[in-house]
Amino acid sequence: MLDGAFLSHVLFWLIGAMSVGAVALMTGALFAMGRTGYRKD
Repeated sequence: MLDGAFLSHVLFWLIGAMSVGAVALMTGALFAMGRTGYRKD
């Protein structure tokens, strides 16, 4: 079960999940930073 093809797929999906999470967090951070200019507090 733990052959090279399985490990490469696991590595690929891990990198893909980390990339999707980073894009989501970056989008949220940029949105939050952009909203701070319109606040009145």
